[in-house]
Amino acid sequence: MTGPSAFNWLAAQIVAEAQDAIIFANTQGIINLWNKGAEHIFGYQAEEALGQSLDLIIPERWRKRHWQGYRQVMASGVTQYGRQLLAVPGKRKDNRPLSLEFSIVLIRGEDGQVAGAAAILRDVTAGWQQEKELKERLARLEAQQSTERQQ
Repeated sequence: MTGPSAFNWLAAQIVAEAQDAIIFANTQGIINLWNKGAEHIFGYQAEEALGQSLDLIIPERWRKRHWQGYRQVMASGVTQYGRQLLAVPGKRKDNRPLSLEFSIVLIRGEDGQVAGAAAILRDVTAGWQQEKELKERLARLEAQQSTERQQ
């Protein structure tokens, strides 16, 4: 299998089956692509997410900040996060909070204009929670040692 159609088939299979969430939202923030990884991480089936706003996965307290940045990037066609791995909060269908790491790619149409943004997201909630618990435990041990030295 070679040629453009083979490449398109391969790319489509990779996106569809990836364990990481791969999401594309247009310039208005409407979800147009939602893969199996997104279904697993966020708890929404593709048919529930497609056509919906990104508010579906953004915790309410972070939405204003998100939309300010999103609108600016869509208007300017420039993101300062193009090569960075970002850490953000998210939420599942059942409203459980998520800790996410993601990268973003601006997608342009044939005319060169921004058509939207694709994000590749990974759920790092378990690791984030373990790190938080370790830091809390370390703080308790340090406080205990400090108290013992003072006695």
